[in-house]
Amino acid sequence: MLKSTEKQDNNKVKLEIEVAAPEVDTALAKAYRKVVKDVNLPGFRKGKVPRRILETRFGPEVLHEEALELLVPPAYEEALEEANIDPVGQPEFDLVQVEEGKPLLFNALVEVIPEVEVGEYKGLEVEQEEVEIDDLQVDHHIYMLREQNARLVPKEGEPVKDGDLVTVDFKGFIDGEPFGGGEAENHSLEIGSKSFIPGFEEQLIGANVDEEKEVQVKFPDNYREDDIAGKEAVFKVKIKQVKEKQLPDLDDEFVQEVSELDTLEEMKADLKEKMQKNAEDQSRIKLEESLIEQAAAVSKVEPPQTLVERQIDRMVGDMENYLRSQGMEFDQFLQLAGKTREEMRDERREEAKQRTKANLVLDAIAKKEGINIEDGELDNKINEIAASYDDDPARIRDIIDKQGRLPVMIEEMRIRKAIDLLVEEAKIKKVKKEEKAPEQEKEDIKENAVQKDAKK
Repeated sequence: MLKSTEKQDNNKVKLEIEVAAPEVDTALAKAYRKVVKDVNLPGFRKGKVPRRILETRFGPEVLHEEALELLVPPAYEEALEEANIDPVGQPEFDLVQVEEGKPLLFNALVEVIPEVEVGEYKGLEVEQEEVEIDDLQVDHHIYMLREQNARLVPKEGEPVKDGDLVTVDFKGFIDGEPFGGGEAENHSLEIGSKSFIPGFEEQLIGANVDEEKEVQVKFPDNYREDDIAGKEAVFKVKIKQVKEKQLPDLDDEFVQEVSELDTLEEMKADLKEKMQKNAEDQSRIKLEESLIEQAAAVSKVEPPQTLVERQIDRMVGDMENYLRSQGMEFDQFLQLAGKTREEMRDERREEAKQRTKANLVLDAIAKKEGINIEDGELDNKINEIAASYDDDPARIRDIIDKQGRLPVMIEEMRIRKAIDLLVEEAKIKKVKKEEKAPEQEKEDIKENAVQKDAKK
């Protein structure tokens, strides 16, 4: 049972816990029966050494570890419930007394969810972008689809131009001497991709197959290789092959090849609807992020370090999963970035701290508003998931339950309600999305989506 609680620094609470003597005696008896099975002493058969002799020979402590494993976890959980404490990390135990015929006494020091001083979260003022997808944006998207499905056709007797794919041999020199990593054969390079040293690709424009060129460049001051950063270099380059992109014709046949639709008009209508929904979703996300940020800014709470570290774990884990989906391992990325795992974690610490604070504030708002998730709401959510997979809701629920994710799902739904409340109570001002040089952007899209075909 819980004897007392005492607040400590850094969001920690000390619990003084007692377990009644009869329970201690029972646990010690069970511990004896388990321990004695492996004990060999002269004059006794294995596993038959009397308890008193066992304790005399090895000391009473021989049974304590096993007994404490039986006594401490349930007593600790019961104390947490009595104290109405929500721990965020593993406790530190301090044994005070364990002895036959006497109560077990121990202390538990545990980090807890801190108290949140919630600021005013209703009536927050925020701007939301009004979005409208036009035909020009749809045309640009279709052009990009054609780019992705373009064929590479060898060019004969024509010089290199922007957008071509060239195969080159090159060798680099600094102060007349070759340098490590500055040489390659049969290297593929898309002109205009800006994947090479600034100025390199542009100097190949106008060259012909089998032509040799000298390209002069300067490595950026922040180049990843310190020994050549900021230095001027000369590359001897031989053009071995030139290919240009040949876009597929923009017709119904192309539509049928890249989608499940039949006509170009159907594709345009479908794309416009999807792009509009995506733009509206992004606008809603920005709105919610702004409101959460404001609610957190006017509230006071110091995020526990344990929760901050967990948030960093999630952020780094998400990054690892993304890189893996792109065919790159995290350690490989770190090597290219010239950083250690710990440096990468430190870079995300401040953002993780802000996210943790926001989550604590949303949780506090949900508690203040009495937001809970009813069984029917959980059933509806599971039904939605089951419908998306065309599966049985009972089977989906069983899978989620076995994975231990039901409490997580309920908490996510609860926080979602808190965010929706912020939006419902906010003073939202609709604004038109500002574009950078809109007329020039339109001309660029027209050039890509329409005129480029005429040039071929």
